[in-house]
Amino acid sequence: MKNLSFPKRLSFSLQGIGAAWRQEASFRFQSVMALAVVGLLIALRPAPVWWALLLMNTGLVLAAELINTALEQALDHLHPDIHPAIKVSKDCAAGAVLVLSLSSVGTFLAFLWSVFVRTSSPG
Repeated sequence: MKNLSFPKRLSFSLQGIGAAWRQEASFRFQSVMALAVVGLLIALRPAPVWWALLLMNTGLVLAAELINTALEQALDHLHPDIHPAIKVSKDCAAGAVLVLSLSSVGTFLAFLWSVFVRTSSPG
């Protein structure tokens, strides 16, 4: 599987994203939220730094969700029974998604504050 062409590797990546879209409601929700953020960026046209911060955060959340899904799928396949160590692994991966999601919400709130509160304040 090494040294495959770029289009073939890209195909694998898109298949993974498609599988996550079909199987994970949280990935679908996060993808819709990412599109909403892009729409808001297009509508409000903030400074480039806000584009970078918000797009980076949304990309990190989606990437973490893909990694979480991959880990869950692999662990469930290798050990379908409930096991305390596997539960910890899956919970930690879900926790990583949560941490990045909260970071994204914080960045988004800072963005909203800078756009709507700072610009409407006198002086």
